[in-house]
Amino acid sequence: MDSRVEAVLAEYHERGKREAQVFRELPPEEAMRRRDEFLLWVGPDTGTLLRLLAKGCGARTILEIGTSYGYSTVWLADAARHTGGTVITLELDARKVEYARGALQRAGLEDHVDFRIGDALELLKQLPGPIDFVLLDLWKDLYVPCFDLFHPKLAEGAIVVADNMLEPPVARPEAEKYRAHVRETGQYDSVLLPVGSGIEVSRRLAQ
Repeated sequence: MDSRVEAVLAEYHERGKREAQVFRELPPEEAMRRRDEFLLWVGPDTGTLLRLLAKGCGARTILEIGTSYGYSTVWLADAARHTGGTVITLELDARKVEYARGALQRAGLEDHVDFRIGDALELLKQLPGPIDFVLLDLWKDLYVPCFDLFHPKLAEGAIVVADNMLEPPVARPEAEKYRAHVRETGQYDSVLLPVGSGIEVSRRLAQ
C-alpha cells in the first residue's frame, strides 16, 4: 500500500480510537443526538476485507452508499486504483464529503472517486449500470429500499457488502430484514461474516 494511503488511514485510526471513547462516555440520548459528529467507521478489519474483495474481483465500478467521513472510501479507492476503476460514493451531508475529499486528496486517490451529494434513493435512481461492487453503509432502514434500486443494475458476479449486521444491537432487526430480503431473491450466494460490526457478503449469480 502507498505510504500516503497508510498515513491517511493512520489519521483515521487515531480519530476513531479517540472518538469511540468519547462516544461511549456520553449519555445515550446525547450520543444519538450527536452521532453525526463522530467517525462511525467500518474499522480496519472490514476495510482490509473490502479492499481485498474489490481488488480481487477486478471491480471497475464500485458503489459506496454512505460516504460518511470517507474512511471506507479510502480502502475502496485504493482498490480502484489497482483495477483502473472508480468509486462512486453517495452522501447526504456535504460537511462529511468535504472532510472525505480532503482525506482522499492527501492519500493521492482523488482521481478514483466520484463524490455525489444528496438523498441516496434519488441518486440511485439516476445511476446507470453495470455496477461491480457495492458497499451498503447508511441508516439501516434504507438498506432494503437501496438494494431494490441497485439490484437490477448489478453486473453478473457483482459483490454486495452490507455493514452493521451484528452491531450495534439496535440495528439487528433491520439487518435481519435485509439479509432475508437478499436471500428471497434467489439470485445471490450470501454469507454473514463476524468481521468488524458484522458484514453480509453477497455475490450475484449468473442468470
